[in-house]
Amino acid sequence: MAIPIIYNLRNLVVRKTTTAMTALGIALTVAVLVADFALVNGLQEVFRRSGNPLHVLVLRKGSNSELASSVNREVYQNLREQPAVAKNSLGLPMASPEVVTSINVPSSASARGITVTLRGLTPIGIEMRKVGIEQGRWFQAGQREVVIGKSIARRSGRAGLGTTLRFGKGHWVVVGVIEEQDSALSSEIWGDFNQISSDFNRSDSPSSVLLRIANAAAVPAFINLMNEDRALKASAISERAYYDRQTVAGAPLQFLGIFVAIIMAVGSSVAAMNTMYAAVSRRSVEIGTLRVLGFSQGSILLSFLIESLLLSLVGGLLGCLIALPLNYFRTGVGNMITFSEIDFQFRVGLGAVLAGIAFAFIIGAIGGLFPAHGASRREIVDALRGA
Repeated sequence: MAIPIIYNLRNLVVRKTTTAMTALGIALTVAVLVADFALVNGLQEVFRRSGNPLHVLVLRKGSNSELASSVNREVYQNLREQPAVAKNSLGLPMASPEVVTSINVPSSASARGITVTLRGLTPIGIEMRKVGIEQGRWFQAGQREVVIGKSIARRSGRAGLGTTLRFGKGHWVVVGVIEEQDSALSSEIWGDFNQISSDFNRSDSPSSVLLRIANAAAVPAFINLMNEDRALKASAISERAYYDRQTVAGAPLQFLGIFVAIIMAVGSSVAAMNTMYAAVSRRSVEIGTLRVLGFSQGSILLSFLIESLLLSLVGGLLGCLIALPLNYFRTGVGNMITFSEIDFQFRVGLGAVLAGIAFAFIIGAIGGLFPAHGASRREIVDALRGA
């Protein structure tokens, strides 16, 4: 015969103070874990939106990023003539040579400024990405003009429409702000390929070539063809896979968050265990009475374990509520591949909430198991005496 759940609920309500303190400890632990998952989810969402399934990125063989890559003009000419490459409405191959580097932009929040990605590209490259201008206009070919991502304008405070930036061999005027993309593009500065490559002495060696393949089904075969061509001395990867790799930017923070959550979980488990041991001690006569009424040792063990799990459920839900205000909170994190900052939003999704509640149940199970076992093993006579 099982002990009714209402019995456990009543006991949690009666012990308001200890219940609240233990639940709060579990809640803070869960909040750290949920925030950690929300951070990683936010980064993954940014990079997921950055990749087009029809796009293939070609880098120098052995390079794992555009920043460390260099592709010569002959490779670019070879690539744009590939039959699998799509053509735009004017019949031009959708192949964009691009030069990529990192620069420092002044910031009102930090004397050191913020490090961002600078990309020199052609009109074809802009067309391939299907982005628009929210303020101002696009840069003109041959001019020392740039457009900046909206997140840069928002975070910097000193780089916006009409301002002048200094990098390369001189000054550049910001003539436009790219519309909000909620992708890695919002953390980049774009300018004319020829002007930027000249400033950084990269006229004959763009960092990468971005290609659009006419048919999505042909993308894997095209990538294999490029990677097997030894004469090309280049490697190809889908744009989406390239950005997926960059989620490692959040790996150190994810590890740190989980590490802190585990340490806090140990403390929360001990707190839950102490709470349940105290409950067992105070309710000795109750336990004896339950045994006299015919409830088995297994029923008592299960009842106390359920009580601990209910306590952890309260803490888990409270922890999710504590972390919920982080949803859509914007911040930036350093990208270990591009050595620049990526702007992103925390995403407290269903997966993060479920993980937090599951973690709370684990804490409750560990904290309640030993006290529940001790309660179930008490002799009837000793329990009735309060011993």
